[in-house]
Amino acid sequence: MEKMDFEVAIIGAGVAGMTTAIYLARAGIRCCLLEKSIYGGQINQSPEVRNYPGFVNVSGIELTANIFEQVKQLEISYINKEVVSITDKDSYKILELKDSKIFTRAIIIATGRQSKELKLDGIEELIGRGVSYCATCDGIFFKGKDVVVVGGGSSALEEAIYLSKICKNVTILSRSDRLKAEKYYIEQIQYRSNILVRYNTKVKGLNKTEGKLSSVVVLTDEKEEEISAEGCFICIGYQPKTTNFSKIIKTDKDGYIKTDKDRKTNIPYIYAAGDVVKKTKFQLLTAMNDGVLAANSCINDLNELMVD
Repeated sequence: MEKMDFEVAIIGAGVAGMTTAIYLARAGIRCCLLEKSIYGGQINQSPEVRNYPGFVNVSGIELTANIFEQVKQLEISYINKEVVSITDKDSYKILELKDSKIFTRAIIIATGRQSKELKLDGIEELIGRGVSYCATCDGIFFKGKDVVVVGGGSSALEEAIYLSKICKNVTILSRSDRLKAEKYYIEQIQYRSNILVRYNTKVKGLNKTEGKLSSVVVLTDEKEEEISAEGCFICIGYQPKTTNFSKIIKTDKDGYIKTDKDRKTNIPYIYAAGDVVKKTKFQLLTAMNDGVLAANSCINDLNELMVD
């Protein structure tokens, strides 16, 4: 039997992962959080969070910073490295990092989701040169300029609202004949004179001038035209970050990890929480709820293991 570095390793330090770690630590279980990027996850990109009970309005970064402060106070180990793969050895698990290994009794996967990429010829060379997947990250570079937002969901409208405060004009390009967003966001864009919505519109191509985006070619009701824009922000949905685990963990056709109601996966002592698990509503509270369920399942299973 290998010596265990931790009883539980949590992969991903978004709100689900941090919630899981807090519950485990408070139960006296020695755990660690592994995160290849920065703690907080997708919500860090939200300048305003208005549907989190207890806060009328709070930024995503402020909220996750408060949660991470709890993680630090509980002295939970935080490892800023990527988990390349996991190996199941029945009585223990091995997490393969790029330069080391971690041995643990249980694993909770909480790696979240990432933005879907728009498939267009030449788009890769324009990322950082007019094409972006994050308005709060790159919006300032387009101050006073015309931009487009591709997508018609809540995240797309949230990006458009944020950009409208910085950019000259913002055009939302929706493939559908209606916006599939929360009522709040739909109402908000109606009050902003520099936001225009184009329905039944597909992006067909991107044009560049001197290596930077200069216009977007669209197809609206089968009519092709060119929209002048120096920025193109893509918000066409998300996909779960499960590639590194899909060889042993069962996922559905979209890549989401399959779990039971207690967030147990097909492998004993491996659980999943947050946006890697498909649900009817992807929200902060549902991610945190997953974290509580996964932590509780893990605690109960480890207690039974000790009794045996």
